[in-house]
Amino acid sequence: MIPTFVIFLREGVEASMIVAILLAYLDKIGQRRHFREIFIGVGAALLLALVGGVTIYLCIDSYNGSRTQTIFETATYLLAALVLTYMTFWMQRHSRLMTSELQQKSDAAIEGSSRFGIAAVGFTTVCRESLETMVFTLAIVFASSTQGPTPVNTRWLLFGALAGLVVALGLAFGMYKVGLKVNLKRFFQVLGLILMFFAAGLLVDAVQNMQRLGWLPFGQQVMWSSKSVVAESSSFGDALHSLIGYADQPTVLQAIVWIAYLAICLTAFYVKGRKRPPTAVPSTVPVSGVAGLS
Repeated sequence: MIPTFVIFLREGVEASMIVAILLAYLDKIGQRRHFREIFIGVGAALLLALVGGVTIYLCIDSYNGSRTQTIFETATYLLAALVLTYMTFWMQRHSRLMTSELQQKSDAAIEGSSRFGIAAVGFTTVCRESLETMVFTLAIVFASSTQGPTPVNTRWLLFGALAGLVVALGLAFGMYKVGLKVNLKRFFQVLGLILMFFAAGLLVDAVQNMQRLGWLPFGQQVMWSSKSVVAESSSFGDALHSLIGYADQPTVLQAIVWIAYLAICLTAFYVKGRKRPPTAVPSTVPVSGVAGLS
């Protein structure tokens, strides 16, 4: 539940900010007539992610218990960890340029006098967030239980996703309608750190699968067994596994990968975060706060 809540909260806030920037800019330049095209593009992006996610899940689930499923799941873990890491650093580096980039895309589409072009702006800018969310959700579902995703686990994961989306929309409404001030820089920093622990856990899952497949025939010595304290198959152990990659019988290679990933990424994130930005950036975002990322 917690992993999907954080994922949908983070992606929901970013996606709503993107849409708000686009709509605010079109309103500013007197092009409100293009709102419909933006919404069409956003809707198409969300539909693509939903259909794609369900299709991939059903395809992989049809190989339940097989070596093929393990390979698919391993690829999903690696892709999700890679995208999580990239996404976190991308937001840290490009957030200040987001507004100007979206405005340039909107201007180019309007100059082209193409409704398809305006819809494409909404589609492409939100599509990345939607596809990222799809990949993360699939990885979390596959990693949610050592016995495979049960109906109960799946329901809790869906509940967490829905709750995260509701909170994200509530924050967006508060920022753009009520005047709620949110330190978006700190918001994305905190969620970025949490997501790195998720990514570390997904890498551990990938290593575990690759060792079972015989692709990594080294570092397989079990360091300890904590089954008697917190079993990975228990509800609490399953939650820890989804959050930070907890394993009740971790191998040497799993521990090395987990520690190395966090040490490298957290250090890089801290160093890059301390770099002085080229221009002053407001620490909070007011009502017209879509400019707060510029």
